[in-house]
Amino acid sequence: MKKWLMVCLGLLSVSASSQIYLSDDVYKAVNLALHKDVELENQRLDVKKLDIERKSILSKYIPKVEANALYGYINSNGNLDIPTISLPIAGFNLFQGSTDFSTKGQAFNGGVVAKAVLFSGGQIYNGAKALAYKNKGNALMIDVKSDEVIKDIILSYDQLQLLNAAEKLIDESEKRLKKESERVEKAISLGLAIPYDRDKIKLAILELETKRIEVEHKKQLLTLKINQATGLSIDEIVSAKHNVSSIVILEDLSNENRKEIKALEAYHQATEFVIKKEKGSLLPTLGAFGGYSYTSLFNTEFSTNTPITQKHIDLKVNHLTLNPTWMVGVAMKWELFSGFERIHKIEEATISDKQMQNNLNDAKEKTALQLQKNKLDYETALLQIDIAKQREVIAKNNNSLAEKQYKAGLIGVTERISAENDVYKEALNKIETIIKQRQIAIETFQSAGSLSTYIISK
Repeated sequence: MKKWLMVCLGLLSVSASSQIYLSDDVYKAVNLALHKDVELENQRLDVKKLDIERKSILSKYIPKVEANALYGYINSNGNLDIPTISLPIAGFNLFQGSTDFSTKGQAFNGGVVAKAVLFSGGQIYNGAKALAYKNKGNALMIDVKSDEVIKDIILSYDQLQLLNAAEKLIDESEKRLKKESERVEKAISLGLAIPYDRDKIKLAILELETKRIEVEHKKQLLTLKINQATGLSIDEIVSAKHNVSSIVILEDLSNENRKEIKALEAYHQATEFVIKKEKGSLLPTLGAFGGYSYTSLFNTEFSTNTPITQKHIDLKVNHLTLNPTWMVGVAMKWELFSGFERIHKIEEATISDKQMQNNLNDAKEKTALQLQKNKLDYETALLQIDIAKQREVIAKNNNSLAEKQYKAGLIGVTERISAENDVYKEALNKIETIIKQRQIAIETFQSAGSLSTYIISK
C-alpha cells in the first residue's frame, strides 16, 4: 500500500510540474486577450456561419410548403374551324367554314403545395458531413490561434519584468557610482585623486541615465501593446504581479495531440465526403409532392356566330369553379448527360483529397521534427540558465573586489567602472536567459498540443 501511495504521489508531482503557472493578474490578461482578439472573434463567427450553412443543407430533407394565389383578367379573340358534317336527311352542312369567336372574363387560382426530397443520391447527407468536418478543422485552428495569443501575452509580461529588472539594476549601479563620485570628490579636495577619475564616473552615470531612458521608452511601448491586446489600464498592467522563473517540463511530450494535425485530419475527412457528394450527382433525385388548389372563372362572356344561320350570339357564364383539386405524386429527375461537368467535379474533388493527404503527411513529419528540435533547445536553455547564474555570481564578486581594490588604489577608475558594468550586463543576461528558456518551453508545449491545457492560475 505504501509503495502504491509513493507511485501516485510521484505521478501527481510530475503532472503538477508540467504546467505553466501564471499569477491571477496575467491569467486575467490572457483571458481578456482571447476575447478581445479580432482575428479570433472572426474565426469564431466563421465557425457559426459554416454551421448555419450545414443546417441549411440538412433542411432540404424537410418538406417545403408553398402557398400561391393568382388573379387575372382574360380577353381573347380566336378562330375555330371544325370539319364539316352533312346531315343525311336535311342535307345541311354543319360547321362549314371557320367561325370567329371572342371571350373575356376573370380568373382566380389559389392553392397550397408541399414538396419533399426522398432521395438525393447522398448529396445532401455527404455535403452536410463535409461541412461538419471542415468546421471541426476550423474550430481546431481557433485553438492554434489562441495558443499564439496566450504565448504573446505571457512573453509580453516577461519582457515587462525584464525592463523592471533593468530599471532596478540601473538604480543600484547609479547608487554605487554616486557613492564613488562623492568619495572621489573628497579625495580630489585632499589631493589624493585627480579630476579624471571624477569625470569617468560622471560619464558612467550619464550612460546609465541613457539606458534608463531607453528602458522607459520600451516599457511604455510594451504597456501600450498589452493595453491594446487586453483592454487593461496602464496602471493595472504596470502593477501586475508576475513571476519570471524557468518552466520545467518533466513529461515525455509527443505531437499526437497537435491541433494542426487534428485539423488537417478533419479537413481530409471533409474532402472524402465531398468526393461522395459529387459521385451522388450521377444518381437520380426522387421527390414527393402534394397539393390542394381552388380555381374559379367568373363573369365570363363568350361571343360567336351560329353554325347555320350565322346569327351572332353572346353567352355569359356566372362562374366555373373547381374546388377542391387534390394532387399527390412522386417525381424523379435524372440528369443523364451534363457535358462531363460532373465527371470533372469528381476528378477535382479527388485531386483535392490527395493534396490534403500530402499536406497531412508532411505536417506530421515536420511537427515531429519541430518537437524534437524544441526539446533539444529546451535542454540547452536549461544549461544556459545555470551558466548565466554562475556568471552573475562571478560578476558580483568581481565588483565587490574591484570596489575594495579601487578604494585601496590598486586599480584605476576604468577597471572599477568595467566591473560595475559587468554586474548590470550579467544580471540582465540571467533574466534574458530565463525568459528565453520560458519561450522555448512554451513553444515545446505548443508543439505537443494545445498550450491552453498546460496553463494554470496560482
